[in-house]
Amino acid sequence: MTARQRVEANNAFAPIVGYARAVKVGRAIHVAGTTATGPDGAVVAPGDAHAQAMQALRNIEAALHELGASMRHVVRTRMFVTDMTQWEAVGRAHGAFFGDVRPAATIVEVTRLIDPAMLVEIEADAVLDEEE
Repeated sequence: MTARQRVEANNAFAPIVGYARAVKVGRAIHVAGTTATGPDGAVVAPGDAHAQAMQALRNIEAALHELGASMRHVVRTRMFVTDMTQWEAVGRAHGAFFGDVRPAATIVEVTRLIDPAMLVEIEADAVLDEEE
């Protein structure tokens, strides 16, 4: 069996739900739904979808780096927003990280996220190059 590595999530929900921030098996890395939490686990920038998307993407980037990858390895993202009228603000943040990478991407509106202060949640899938 291929070795499995993971990055732990730094929030109160992870031990309850039983999940990791990211899991690497072989060349594939799967990053769980990631929100705008700071190092202390608190929600960053309540009310600001763009700032929350930027923080969520920084959190994804940090998890990828821990597993030997970068944003250039991302092949798929899924963005969940609580207000679709904020798609452009979230999209600008996504473009700031992935303008040249251009992963397959989806954005959908959801009724709510686990914390009412959270406006955006983003998932990412990455694949390391064969020589890595």
